[in-house]
Amino acid sequence: MYLPHTIHRMKSIFDRFAVLFTIPIVWLYAYLLTVGGAYRNVSPKTQFHCRTDRSGLIGGAPWIRVPYPFQWGAPTFDAGEAFAMMAASFVALVESTGSFIAVSRFASATPLPPSVLSRGIGWQGVGILLDGLFGTGNGSSVSIENAGLLALTRVGSRRVVQISAGFMIFFSILGKFGAVFASIPAPIFAALYCVFFAYVGSAGLGFLQFCNLNSFRTKFILGFSVFMGFSVPQYFNEYTSVAGFGPVHTRARWFNDMVNVLFSSKAFVGGIVAYVLDNTLHRHDGAVRKDRGYHWWDKFRSYRTDTRSEEFYSLPFNLNKFFPSV
Repeated sequence: MYLPHTIHRMKSIFDRFAVLFTIPIVWLYAYLLTVGGAYRNVSPKTQFHCRTDRSGLIGGAPWIRVPYPFQWGAPTFDAGEAFAMMAASFVALVESTGSFIAVSRFASATPLPPSVLSRGIGWQGVGILLDGLFGTGNGSSVSIENAGLLALTRVGSRRVVQISAGFMIFFSILGKFGAVFASIPAPIFAALYCVFFAYVGSAGLGFLQFCNLNSFRTKFILGFSVFMGFSVPQYFNEYTSVAGFGPVHTRARWFNDMVNVLFSSKAFVGGIVAYVLDNTLHRHDGAVRKDRGYHWWDKFRSYRTDTRSEEFYSLPFNLNKFFPSV
């Protein structure tokens, strides 16, 4: 952040490659601390997070390993777990929606038409299905970190994303190379998250410019939803860590999982509270529509009303024929 303003000749390089510069430098420093014995007499938790040679990670990884469907055996189906995962997927969709909107903002694109947003969520569902087939142990969601990285580097090219996807597939097959990257200490990622999440959070705050922040209705909805979005999930998480189970603890485990998963997400709680209040509190008042900033988004409700939508949201390889936007 500071170097581009002190070394003007390399401003574009520091802007674009800030992450590529900082990670190797700190990673090398962590390696020198590891081989120098700095973590020899510290707690196991500190060693796990800070060492670069954790438990034979690189030595135990195979050189080549091709993943394939059902490699862990035939899938099993449990109705309770299915309902819980449906709730988790819904939470992921809420968080992904915010990321989609932030990415369009950082890429200087037009606001997302609903059909394009639905298309992205649909493909995310396909990704989650593939996760289940390959037994990844987790579902797919939009990367908040990559959205923040887009804001940091100011590179919104679709070609960059395609090349990055190719690199990820390459490193997933070559186990040794993937293990090298997995040896990066967690505090390095945590430091990057402080920057990336700050960018994404600022994107959400930036949309408040379209609302009337002098309205007490807007102030109440904004303050109450943010406070509930932080406090309710914190209560659920702390209760679970102390008691070993969530605040909702009935005989129906599937119901417990559904409710506890939903209310453990800050984005879901804050978003649903704001949505309910914004759509029920004096919504039929004529002045409230302008306070909500609704009139700014009218022309973006359809894909065809803005000629620039084709430039930003058309699919490559003539795929719009099969996945049209309206």
